[in-house]
Amino acid sequence: MNSLIQDIATSTAYAFIELFVLALILLIGVGLIAVLFMYVVDKTQTKHAIRRNYPVIGRFRYLFEELGEYFRQYFFAMDREEMPFNRSQRSWVYRAAKGVDTTAAFGSTRDIRGVGNIYFVSTPYPTLETDAVESAIVTIGPTAKAPYEARSLFNISGMSYGAISKPAVSALSNGARMAGCWMNTGEGGLSPFHLEGGADIVFQIGTAKYGVRDEHGALSDEKLRAVAAHEQVKMFELKISQGAKPGKGGILPAAKVSKEISEIRGIPVGQASISPNRHPEIDSIPALLDMVDHIRTVTGKPAGFKMVLGGYEWMDKLCRTIVERGLDKAPDFITIDSSDGGTGAAPPALMDYMGLPLSESLPAVANKLREHGLKGRVKLIASGKLINPAEIAWALCVGADFITSARGFMFALGCIQAFQCNKNTCPTGITTHDSRLQKGLNPENKAERVRRYVETVLYEVGVIAHSCGVPEPRQLRRRHVRVVTETGRSKGLDEIFPWPNQKEDI
Repeated sequence: MNSLIQDIATSTAYAFIELFVLALILLIGVGLIAVLFMYVVDKTQTKHAIRRNYPVIGRFRYLFEELGEYFRQYFFAMDREEMPFNRSQRSWVYRAAKGVDTTAAFGSTRDIRGVGNIYFVSTPYPTLETDAVESAIVTIGPTAKAPYEARSLFNISGMSYGAISKPAVSALSNGARMAGCWMNTGEGGLSPFHLEGGADIVFQIGTAKYGVRDEHGALSDEKLRAVAAHEQVKMFELKISQGAKPGKGGILPAAKVSKEISEIRGIPVGQASISPNRHPEIDSIPALLDMVDHIRTVTGKPAGFKMVLGGYEWMDKLCRTIVERGLDKAPDFITIDSSDGGTGAAPPALMDYMGLPLSESLPAVANKLREHGLKGRVKLIASGKLINPAEIAWALCVGADFITSARGFMFALGCIQAFQCNKNTCPTGITTHDSRLQKGLNPENKAERVRRYVETVLYEVGVIAHSCGVPEPRQLRRRHVRVVTETGRSKGLDEIFPWPNQKEDI
């Protein structure tokens, strides 16, 4: 009996081996046929020189090209080499959002000698913990029927539902409420997911006027009032231009215009929606100010506008016109976006070359507002690549009243800078409508990360302020920052961008 069992086992084993060998031979045969087929195709096609000259092998070029950016990110790039955000910047946000230790050891890896780098001016007498105070609540829109009492100096910039996913919007909404900051809707309209968390909302009106447009695409007062009726909606921001694409409207492909998106944005289902390059009814400074004042009058809530600055002359004309009309007609805030790109997909010609970066535009706008006596009345909001405490503290030193960030909060949600925002393949579920990928983003968990990110930013901005000798961040001034010049020596920011007419602290 034992001999029979052994014979059966041996026969079965040999049968499996034979099947394996046959399968292997078949697989090799199919592989050789596939390689031969690709060889013939490559040799006979005329579109790609590399594949024609190096058949089959030349195809690996496309694979390596596709994988290159991922290998560079994880294996080859140094901590502070990548663009638009390096590993050091991203890692700080990840740690802050997770609530883990954000300290570092053994010295800075930042090249503090590079031209344009900043130092904060430490004082021999830092602020004691007993003297430190929280930043004051700031009133925006004192002439509006319902002024906004803004609690947080760091807030969430515009990201539309549609551009980012349901769970991402939900996480941001709940996180913003817990952190006490506001959330900007982006130009895609007000969705139920913005409202569900109970956060303060800034409603953005883009050139297509999604969510507040009539059947002809013009601004609808009726829909404006309907949006303003939500108690959570605190302000309205008219978007003139954004960092990703100054002077270019957005394109929403037909495939993305679902029934839900159609209802939220007020556009036909299944039809591509192309936003105008500007608001058709705004072709001058008076027209811009008229629109802002009209929105404030209709809604009863503060209204301002967002732009990328392209030149200084325009700001002079704007400020003079505001003064001539009277401060009660002034925009309640101006958001200055940096020209070095944002979350939106855009042509590289605009993203790389159009408009001024925040490092130049923010002090210029702050100066113009001060020069014309508008600095207290018109609040200044800085937006554009400000995701770490030092960058946010710099903006406060320059003259910003508030800072907003989009990509910083994307990192807090788990973004890995995979450069898939303009596709439907975001691996973290943030910018995709693929339900399989969205499952990886847990809104409850990510809301906590949003809260911790805001709280850690505010704490560490406070640490910088106290090291400079002031009790709270909004008391930071330009004299508290020095900038490395071409000589290798630093120069005070108050010398590079002196305040006009008045002393700095007035």
